[in-house]
Order: sequence, then structure tokens, then C-alpha cells
Amino acid sequence: MTPAVAYALLVLAGALLVNAIPHLAAGLRGEAFPTPFADPPGKGLSSPLLNFLWGAANLSLGWWLTFGLAYVDVRFGRIAVAAGFVALGCYLATRFGRVRRDREGR
Repeated sequence: MTPAVAYALLVLAGALLVNAIPHLAAGLRGEAFPTPFADPPGKGLSSPLLNFLWGAANLSLGWWLTFGLAYVDVRFGRIAVAAGFVALGCYLATRFGRVRRDREGR
């Protein structure tokens, strides 16, 4: 695997790790939350169990990608994971903030 591919996978790992947080939190609180499996995808609500499972899958894959690619430069690997985490976190905060506003009629 080339270093460029490894770093791209680490960015993906960061994105998966940040995406796990809201799904795990919603599932563990027993709340419905949008998932890609909802109708419509990303807007409709999925059950707490599905959210927990989706969050666990994201966490597992993100963790595996982060620690399974240990042969890349650790310093730049951390930066790549952080970049994916922050980039997707900003997108999700904006996207789901809009979904909530639309649902609440504001």
C-alpha cells in the first residue's frame, strides 16, 4: 500500500470515529436518530438499536483502520485521523443542525 493510500484511509478512520459518536449516544440514550438506513436516508429516523449497531460498526472500522496502519509515520498519521475527524464533524454538525431545524419547523 502506498503512503498516500494509507493516509487517505486514516482520514477515513477519523471520519468513521467521529460518526460513531452521535449514533452510539443516541442508541444508548434510547433515542431515534437519522442513519443511512432510514427513509429517507439521513433524514428519517432509525431505531435506537440500529443507531447503536451503526455506531459500533463505525467505531470498530475506524479503530481498526487507525491501529491497523501502524507502519505509516505516526505523527502524520495522527494528523490525518484528526483531519478526517474534524472535517466530518463540522459537516455533520451543520447537516444535522439543518435536519433538526427543518423537523422543528424553524
